[in-house]
Amino acid sequence: MHQPHKYLGFLSFILIMAWPILVFSQEVPGNPRNGQVLFEKHCVNCHGPKGAGDGPDTQFLLVQPANFHSLESRSKTDWELMTVITYGAVFSPMHGWSERLTEDERWDVLRYIRILAPFNPIAKLHPSTERHG
Repeated sequence: MHQPHKYLGFLSFILIMAWPILVFSQEVPGNPRNGQVLFEKHCVNCHGPKGAGDGPDTQFLLVQPANFHSLESRSKTDWELMTVITYGAVFSPMHGWSERLTEDERWDVLRYIRILAPFNPIAKLHPSTERHG
């Protein structure tokens, strides 16, 4: 007789062991040098030169731009960030860039953002693991 519960423990073990590999191996395509050029041309006025959401145009905005160094932003997946870059964010001044930047250029920007503020999925769950400074 087939006993599915026998395999449940083994499957759980495999998933627990593979999870860090799947999460931390998130490789972003794109060219960060080109991303920096595009970021400085299109994004810096809102997001600031270091991506802290402190660009000069923030004084005119009711909704402040994302600070890429925040726990919320750093714990977003590449897919989530790419969706916002492509389509914009509802109820915010962040508009989509799909009409102005090619998909490759949007990946370049995302790659540069990840250099400014690396992906950290655990930061949201365990803020004590996040270095401040």
